Amino acid sequence: MRFIDNVSQETIRILQRIYKQSKRHRVRQRAHCILLSIQRHTTTELMDIFQVDRITIYHWFDAWESRCLAGLYDKAKQGRPPTCTPEQKAQIRQWAKAFPKNLNKIGTLVAEHFDLRISKPTLKRILKSLAFSWRRIRKGSQGAPDPEEYQQKKQALHEFQQQASQGILDLYYFDESGFCLTPYIPYAWQEKGQTIVLASRPSKRLNVLGFLSKNNALQAYSCLDSVNSDVVVRCINDFCKDLDKKTILVMDNSSIHTSETFQNNIPLWEEKGLDIFYLPKCSPELNCIEILWRFIKYEWIEFDAYKSWTHLVNYVENVLQNFGEKYQIIFD
Repeated sequence: MRFIDNVSQETIRILQRIYKQSKRHRVRQRAHCILLSIQRHTTTELMDIFQVDRITIYHWFDAWESRCLAGLYDKAKQGRPPTCTPEQKAQIRQWAKAFPKNLNKIGTLVAEHFDLRISKPTLKRILKSLAFSWRRIRKGSQGAPDPEEYQQKKQALHEFQQQASQGILDLYYFDESGFCLTPYIPYAWQEKGQTIVLASRPSKRLNVLGFLSKNNALQAYSCLDSVNSDVVVRCINDFCKDLDKKTILVMDNSSIHTSETFQNNIPLWEEKGLDIFYLPKCSPELNCIEILWRFIKYEWIEFDAYKSWTHLVNYVENVLQNFGEKYQIIFD
């Protein structure tokens, strides 16, 4: 007859606490079994109480005798062996960079080089484990900014923002964008077999010029005419009417911002307290108003906006008028 012997009163108290308080059923069950064995319940009785076979009771006893309290808990299991070795995953990472849209191509390369058949779901899991994610590809400007100029301008912007947060000056970001009935296709949840289709049609273009600060203050102007330096100058002149302190206006180096007409007005704006700060070439990520255009086009405008030109104009105007209250951006 087999019993658990030589157990201290302190250990028995711990067993009782585990039996009453553990959140794991199997741990409570094993602690109870050990306590009953200490009380001289036979193996046959324990089999009836816990509805298990004799081998299971002996396994519980063996685990207790070899590991004491730790024997109440299951050892960590290795689980399913990995599909790919670290070396194979490193190669898959390189193929994913070379063919970011084509899982079939990556799967074929894995089969050819490693003689390994991997399903698409498994390949997706491997890519996620490598910190890849399926998301929209962003458009970027051609070329790259001068590294030294980029760092200098980035640091200057940081200092301007600190001064703006202290109330020393105002900092605004300026840019133009356009909206038409050619939809900006976002991602959306769609039922299997049911695809949302947005009609694309020729249309006029609603141009919007905006002055945006990081505290969600927006002054916007919209027009149907093409935007040139004269239009930009008129908008900045109107913006200058409300200045009450030194203001920095951040903008890119597009031709309408650097033309002779535009340059001739810079001294006049400086007299009114407005300084133009040009960003480095090919660095739209430094212009915070780009975030606003992206939110409007991909987040805030509903599909109904593309029903007609009137719907589109109304939706855009509604966002512009309610920005800062209904629509907000949390900047870093």
